[in-house]
Amino acid sequence: MINLRNVRKFYGALEVIKGVDITVEDGEFAVFVGPSGCGKSTLLRMIAGLEGIDEGDLILNGRRINDVPPDKRGIAMVFQSYALYPHMSVAENIGFSLSLKKVPEAEIRRQVEGVAEILQLTDYLDRRPAALSGGQRQRVAIGRAIIKKPALILFDEPLSNLDSALRVQMRAELQRLHRELKATVVYVTHDQVEAMTMADRIVVLNKGLVAQEGAPMSLYHQPQNEFVATFIGSPKMNVIPVTATRASAGALHLDSPIGLSLDFADANGAVPQGEAKLGIRPEHLKIVPEGQGHFTAEVVIVERLGVETYMTVGSPQQPIVVRAEGDIAVRPGDHVSLTADPAACHLFDSAGRVIRPATA
Repeated sequence: MINLRNVRKFYGALEVIKGVDITVEDGEFAVFVGPSGCGKSTLLRMIAGLEGIDEGDLILNGRRINDVPPDKRGIAMVFQSYALYPHMSVAENIGFSLSLKKVPEAEIRRQVEGVAEILQLTDYLDRRPAALSGGQRQRVAIGRAIIKKPALILFDEPLSNLDSALRVQMRAELQRLHRELKATVVYVTHDQVEAMTMADRIVVLNKGLVAQEGAPMSLYHQPQNEFVATFIGSPKMNVIPVTATRASAGALHLDSPIGLSLDFADANGAVPQGEAKLGIRPEHLKIVPEGQGHFTAEVVIVERLGVETYMTVGSPQQPIVVRAEGDIAVRPGDHVSLTADPAACHLFDSAGRVIRPATA
């Protein structure tokens, strides 16, 4: 179990980690996700001991380890670059840490073979890294980490050097590995698809702060701010400027420059009148017969993916993405009437804070 308590990191006068509180439970697969420069890799390196902690506490299983050297923390780390020894075989790379500890050769071979079986590398133990594919090299790097039997495994964007097909394969293998090892994993990525598909818990970071954390679908359906709403989900949530007025007691009316006109319930009267932003995910916009929608827009781009089609409608200044059936008969230049499910809409204030979450 890891606890980060009000952790801060400075580079000179620049504060890059700005008072972060995160708890990762024992055996959990936690993913730190965010855009470049948000502090996720710095945070991971602080946990590993490769970066110092200027303020706050890092607690591992109830023990404060701020000043514990990296090699005494019982932590293994897998880097973005494979960092394999090119002159060594796969077996020698995996067992190198045991060799440094003067473990008997027979025991090293036994443990290496066990790790190789888990990672499906048994047939490659005598090869050198140059004779392996990218995915096989990454598995060797993972094997080198897990042979130490660490309490915690850290991954720093390990799949970013792989092609798309290999990334999908390695995502599945990492999930299987986590189930078999029952280890605690902290995984850093900028790819929200990796986060959504692998994590028990996602921590979304933005500018050195935790924007939100929780289960993947909780973040997807109930984002607490516009940043998380547009970062989690692919394609991202549509955000449309609107003006909110009180239609009647318990009801709110929204108008936007694109012609959208929408009413929804606001029973407690919590939503203030004035400028706001309406968040709608692509799957919550539906094409309906002409004249029956909340607004009409021109189709600009059609992307057919087989089982589904994504349409971009509207103007370059306010593009809106709509998810539809794969065989829908639309072409660029067509005009479509669209309706939104009010219960699935989010409302954000001008600062991007949620003021009415979706209720669907």
